[in-house]
Amino acid sequence: MAVRTLRLVEEGDSVMLDRRPVKGGHMRVAFTTSDMKTVNAHFAGAKTIAVYEISQDDSRFVEALQFENKSGEEGKHGDDGEERINARIRSLEGCALLFVKAIGGPAAAKVVRANVHPIKLPQEETIADVIERVQGMMKGNPPPWLRKIMLQTGGQVDEMAFMDDEE
Repeated sequence: MAVRTLRLVEEGDSVMLDRRPVKGGHMRVAFTTSDMKTVNAHFAGAKTIAVYEISQDDSRFVEALQFENKSGEEGKHGDDGEERINARIRSLEGCALLFVKAIGGPAAAKVVRANVHPIKLPQEETIADVIERVQGMMKGNPPPWLRKIMLQTGGQVDEMAFMDDEE
């Protein structure tokens, strides 16, 4: 399955963006979307996955991954269902988090095996609001799953803030 990748290139950039996790407190976060503004798509049915680079104080759009073949979101996968899911998972390389409207159990397990933490939102939310919430968690006392991701991507984590968690 072909994936079309659209990237923003800053003026003067002559090198393609590196898809590995960015060190120094940034992480790549993916969002399933149909309008590039809202997390409103099922993982298998997403026509677009928007990828942002997020730090505690900043965020920037990195790329939009577009897929021609998507599911009908009726809970059944066609003959190409496995390849459709695998193409989406391959496109998440370098991402730490994936926010979705919905994701099936087998697909979620594959996403986890690809070292991406999937998060199903209870309702549609704007990408900007989700980014703001993630940044708030990064600045405060992040939950253990986010703390682990931050440490893996070179983020600044105050280990003393977690001393009470272990008692």
